[in-house]
Amino acid sequence: MEFTLTLTIIIITCIISFTAFNNEKVINDLIFWPPMVKNKNQYYRFITSGFIHADIGHLAFNMITLYFFGRVMEAFYIAKIGKIGFVLFYIAGIIISEIPSYFKHRDVYHYRSLGASGAVTAVLFSFILLSPWSTLYVFFLPLPAIVFAVIYLVYTAYMNKRGGDYINHSAHLWGAIWGIAFTALMEPRVIPHFIEQLLKPSFNL
Repeated sequence: MEFTLTLTIIIITCIISFTAFNNEKVINDLIFWPPMVKNKNQYYRFITSGFIHADIGHLAFNMITLYFFGRVMEAFYIAKIGKIGFVLFYIAGIIISEIPSYFKHRDVYHYRSLGASGAVTAVLFSFILLSPWSTLYVFFLPLPAIVFAVIYLVYTAYMNKRGGDYINHSAHLWGAIWGIAFTALMEPRVIPHFIEQLLKPSFNL
């Protein structure tokens, strides 16, 4: 197994997440907690919250997704902006995906959020921008990547507006937007390539 930056991120995330499982102090110290950011300037929480997870299922889902798509996008980003660039893209995905939640909940003491979903979604959607007709398996159901992307964005936007299920859908939505926007700005030729690929449907389900 090649020791990539993606694998390094996965290992670090797993170590920190397993340390936090059943350890309330570690969770409280690292979780994204908007009032603590606002009132005590604990800005580090924008980053540390992306390295802890609610449970093994939450961690596994994010890390498996990152493993399969991160390796592809890591090679793409390294060729454009280097290794540090890829790491910064990932960390920025954690931060940017939490910013809307911060402004919405900075005075809500009981609100907390954790997980790498924002950054992982950024990686996934940057991949979809490059290869919209690739096959993704969603709960073992094969779907073209672009079809999944549309369904995912519509569902996430709807659930973000509706709320009430204790999932930070805002982080998912803004993580996806960050992945698309950053990739397009970094390599503008991605957009005409994406449009060209959309006009040439390829179903290999």
